[in-house]
Amino acid sequence: MFTPSCADNRQISMLPVVVCFGASLLAGCASTDTAPSSGNLASEANSVPADPYEGFNRSMYGFNMGLDKYFLKPISDGYRFVTPDFMQTGVTNFFNNLKGINVVLNDVLQGKFSQSASDLGRFTTNSTIGMLGLFDVASDLGFQQNVEDFGQTLAVWGVDQGPYLVLPVLGPTTLRDGGAIIVDKAANPGTYVPGTGIIEGINERANAEGALNFIDEAALDPYVFTRESFLQYRKHLINDGEADASALELDVDAALDEDNGVGDSKKKSNADVDSAPSVQAVPATKAGNDATVEAFEQMSKSVDQALNQFELASDKMDKLGQQAVRKRRR
Repeated sequence: MFTPSCADNRQISMLPVVVCFGASLLAGCASTDTAPSSGNLASEANSVPADPYEGFNRSMYGFNMGLDKYFLKPISDGYRFVTPDFMQTGVTNFFNNLKGINVVLNDVLQGKFSQSASDLGRFTTNSTIGMLGLFDVASDLGFQQNVEDFGQTLAVWGVDQGPYLVLPVLGPTTLRDGGAIIVDKAANPGTYVPGTGIIEGINERANAEGALNFIDEAALDPYVFTRESFLQYRKHLINDGEADASALELDVDAALDEDNGVGDSKKKSNADVDSAPSVQAVPATKAGNDATVEAFEQMSKSVDQALNQFELASDKMDKLGQQAVRKRRR
């Protein structure tokens, strides 16, 4: 069950469930499925048009969860124990920066030329000033991080989503997104460096710990929660974060918002913003210089934190060595 959330395929990347849950948070949607009244989850889930192969998908979901429990989780726990926090952050930033090339490519394919220029600036900034992406300097300079992949591009081109699928090892996807993985993988430079996918997968599984625990503890049916979160997250990305009630298969949340008058309040809020007096912009040069200084200050703080974290990591390694010696004596 480790796979690229939505765009990247990795050799060992455990984000199927993680991304799904993170997706639900980003898209503002939790699982809209509740426990079936009949008590038969399988029979009622089969009625979901997006999931015609639920029997197979549930089997693969169980396989992936078992693989995670007995293989991936122990590895990620060890990684989190011995790796300093600043280093984990650096590894995450590095791999996110590598995806920047794929993001720019899909920006262009979708006709988002203005966004492609911004994403190219983000990638260039982090690759140079940010030391190959280890430091996310671009965010401090105002470059927003966007998520674009070939699956979204195919959706923009009019390709249907196809059925929901859970693949062994790769995890949740759809027919359209599964095919797009090949292009995303080819556009990622990390694909061509042996061992890179393994490191990325371990780091992502470590980052996913909290989300996975939440799903196990809070979801009545983790499979349904994962499926609905994933599908709505993909729609959220395709619509660029804009709500599109007509495109959602499950619009319960939207209906509740309308009944409670949330839609009217949002319109009023938008009207207030439009009628508000404009604020004089800070000169671009001065703002850019200030942002650059702030970014370097953040890097300096990160280096200081790194020294402290190295000491903590050294202590952890010593403890592991002592535990190993004790086991040998026994």
